[in-house]
Amino acid sequence: MDTAEYARRVRASRDEGRCFICRIVSDIHSYGHQVVYEDAETIVFLNRFPTLLGSCLAAPRRHAEDWVRDLDDAEFLALQHVVHRVARAVAAVVPTERMYCLSLGSQQGNAHLHWHIAPLPPGVPYDQQQYYALMTENGVLDVDDSTQAALARAIRGHL
Repeated sequence: MDTAEYARRVRASRDEGRCFICRIVSDIHSYGHQVVYEDAETIVFLNRFPTLLGSCLAAPRRHAEDWVRDLDDAEFLALQHVVHRVARAVAAVVPTERMYCLSLGSQQGNAHLHWHIAPLPPGVPYDQQQYYALMTENGVLDVDDSTQAALARAIRGHL
């Protein structure tokens, strides 16, 4: 993955007012993301550039940028309930030593609030765990579209 090109695309989209999650919600994104869960308030889809197999992003459908300021208690708890359900489904499908869950993003790009659900497989050396395992700079998995689609179906089957 060319991280410099990715950063350029993310910033260009931001500057053009084209949030990538809002485009996925509106079904106008150029890449067909594999949705594993959706309801009236939330969407969860497989990461297009996974560093860990089964990595998902969970986001409110409406554009929100800060979970502290933009979500009330009920919205936050509902989103976390979905994150927990999906994480359990991912762990049922993909061998998982530990499930990482964190909110990343930036006002400089990928501002739409989203939670990363990322299953660390068993046997990863300690010095390659935690943030190291999540950083695209350390490499992304080459997962083809048919494998992503099958993975999404399997995860949905455990929800």
